[in-house]
Amino acid sequence: MPKGNYTTEDIQRIANEENVRFLRLMFTDIMGTIKNVEVPVSQLKKVLDNKMMFDGSSIEGFVRIEESDMFLYPDLSTWMIFPWESDHGKVARLICDIYNPDGTPFAGDPRGNLKRQLSKMKELGFTSFNLGPEPEFFLFKLDEDGNITTDLNDAGGYFDFAPTDLGENCRRDIVLELENLGYEVEASHHEVAPGQHEIDFKYADVVDACDNIQTFKLVVKTIARKHGLHATFMPKPLFGINGSGMHCNMSMFKGDENAFFDPEGELQLSTTAYHFLGGLMKHARAYTAVCNPIVNSYKRLVPGYEAPVYVAWSGCNRSPLIRVPESRGLSTRLELRSVDPSANPYMAMAVLLAAGLDGIKNELTPPPAVDRNIYIMTEEERKEAQIQDLPSTLHNAIKELRVNEVMVDALGEHIFSNFQEAKRMEWASFRQTVSEWEREQYLELY
Repeated sequence: MPKGNYTTEDIQRIANEENVRFLRLMFTDIMGTIKNVEVPVSQLKKVLDNKMMFDGSSIEGFVRIEESDMFLYPDLSTWMIFPWESDHGKVARLICDIYNPDGTPFAGDPRGNLKRQLSKMKELGFTSFNLGPEPEFFLFKLDEDGNITTDLNDAGGYFDFAPTDLGENCRRDIVLELENLGYEVEASHHEVAPGQHEIDFKYADVVDACDNIQTFKLVVKTIARKHGLHATFMPKPLFGINGSGMHCNMSMFKGDENAFFDPEGELQLSTTAYHFLGGLMKHARAYTAVCNPIVNSYKRLVPGYEAPVYVAWSGCNRSPLIRVPESRGLSTRLELRSVDPSANPYMAMAVLLAAGLDGIKNELTPPPAVDRNIYIMTEEERKEAQIQDLPSTLHNAIKELRVNEVMVDALGEHIFSNFQEAKRMEWASFRQTVSEWEREQYLELY
């Protein structure tokens, strides 16, 4: 989605010309949930003057009750009028950064924290970090009362089309809405599992790309609801079929030059790309906690369903964690395949960027590429090839995160401490819950 170059005067004029009646001031909390403060357009000047206050103590992981006042600083380039209009007029949005009352950036703001990592990148001489995400989602039917069911809306498979893919009309409407909002949609198709879909949009500077992911989720859910469907980005909603991932295609630039490309290098990758790759490999077990942040994430990261399970890389193999797509030149990139769409994109990209920068600063060398199917390798063969397993549970992933100083620093103490505490409670609740599977297996037997 192209970034707007708006002034406060532009926004005031457009709001008046387009009959905008309400403003959504959007931001993302530590859990990755989109939050918004909605105000009437009469408050627009106050918003644009960075004087809009909200109660930060009501947002999970933000601040305590005694230090609750926070300010929303809108990013004017994110100004957008939603294409759907209500009886009360049009609604526009601005994505905001969170600031303390003293005018300093709030340490618990994931978007602001990602910008902190970008400043470290620029200190090393790089100018931009690009992300091309590939988010997947499922469509489930709603019942006559509007409640979510576990009935899929189709029985389609990879690249199927109507009438097998009954979600095609919904997906097409989503694409049209995204294009109306300025997204450059590169592809949309049915994914491997029944009821599963993927829409890919053009890469962008990482902050813009994360903004786009959050807006994308909002659009997908809104349009699905109009079709009598519920869209979910839950990684593994059903047993026995593929889960949903969000492959992340990453590249770094120095000016107009792709820093990952070297026509004379092995696989035409630069030394910088290999060092960045080395950092991604070194810190993989720790950043998994952030890139796969819920209990359900680890139901996807199992053998047999195309999701990566092992820390390895390849230029042509799709079973490792990291793949190097064939495109070169400006399109040279590294694709991390483990991330799922439940991740907070700002936090995920902060830890991935930090991992790569650590590789560059310390000139880390990745292990040799693995160009065979890792799923059929024995444990001994994997060990010989220096292939580690990803953490098998959220609990194990959090343990890896806690002891990794680079990843903790990438999140900052505020985000890290609140994130790990929330995940500790989530795991404790899951561990104490007796599932239907356990009753089926043990109730009669014991």
